[in-house]
Amino acid sequence: MPLREQPIVVALELGTTKTRALVGEAREDQHLMILGLGECASRGVRKSEIIDFDAALESAREALAQAEANADVAIKQVCLLASGANIRSLVNRGSIPLVDAGEITRDDIEHAMSIARAVNLQGDYEILHSICQHFEVDDQKGIVNPEGLEGSKLAVDMLILHASRTWLRNLIKVAKSAGVDVQDVAASGLCAALAVLSQEDKTQGAAVIDIGGGSTNFVAYAGQAIAAAGAIAVGGDHVTNDLARGLKITLAQAEHLKEEYGSAIIDLTQRGQHVELTRESSGRGRYVRLGDLQTITHARMDEILTLVRNELERRDLLPYLGRGIMLTGGCAYLKNIVELAEKVFNLPCQLGRPKDISGLAIATEGPEYATTIGLLRYALRTARQGRRGWLKSMIENLWGTR
Repeated sequence: MPLREQPIVVALELGTTKTRALVGEAREDQHLMILGLGECASRGVRKSEIIDFDAALESAREALAQAEANADVAIKQVCLLASGANIRSLVNRGSIPLVDAGEITRDDIEHAMSIARAVNLQGDYEILHSICQHFEVDDQKGIVNPEGLEGSKLAVDMLILHASRTWLRNLIKVAKSAGVDVQDVAASGLCAALAVLSQEDKTQGAAVIDIGGGSTNFVAYAGQAIAAAGAIAVGGDHVTNDLARGLKITLAQAEHLKEEYGSAIIDLTQRGQHVELTRESSGRGRYVRLGDLQTITHARMDEILTLVRNELERRDLLPYLGRGIMLTGGCAYLKNIVELAEKVFNLPCQLGRPKDISGLAIATEGPEYATTIGLLRYALRTARQGRRGWLKSMIENLWGTR
């Protein structure tokens, strides 16, 4: 394989509908060069959980082999995407007294942050990310950087994203069994935000909603910090299942109808029109009403967006999202999804597309690749930091110390 000036990073997504391996390389000015892509239909995965190990392993090997051939590199390690309702969040506060109301030092800040990270999670959970939100010095809130200020008490709020240890072990085991080492694991909502949000978006406030096949993940920036992150166990596959049951058709027919004729908003002028189904080998063609198709699609998409809106409302974040809503994931291509989101959130909405990429940009510039490209950016940021303690321990427990 040819030598490269910059180290490559590889993102591996074991999704509900697609398994993807994306190879990238850092360039100047924060640019990301996409060197190779491998993807195939997911097998053995449902709602982002491994339900058939051998089938999931076969998909991972296929995607990695395609990416290796496409990029002309040997893939040795990957950064793994974690998505779905298995990821949960909480905000924990750490506070320390300041000696003689003195000047706050970097050591003071690190001490307060370490206390905030020390969360005693109940049950089978590991911390995926601990993200600093805001500091507080005495009664002064909303401080971004307290170093150099004076006060008698320092506090910090930390957003903790955590996930099921068993679920993570199964994801890692698939990757390791496919012949690659796992460099790190990152939450899909954070990755989508890394791919599509500019610094101005983050400063003015914005939310990214990634609607995948088995789940919907979201991240909201407000007050120059990540204010909320979470996931709900409903996604695009639920639309397909609804259509199959409601119209009494096969899942394959339902998926085709969703992609070709589905709409997040009901068009009353089309409700009487009919669409012919793809014919089964042993039967005659059927027709379904567009009105029925759109009614079913709208109901589920409205539910998904409303669930996210309720989460943001509960945290009182909607007034702080000056840049509005970015939609990513495969369902972002659904007709009229932006218009429905604008009605649900009463905010400006748009498709979120990855920024500052080149190489295979044409193949990966759509919203469905946002999380995987964001995972590459995350991998580049953490490549020199070494594996986190829990991940190192988990891999050693699975495979033995090497």
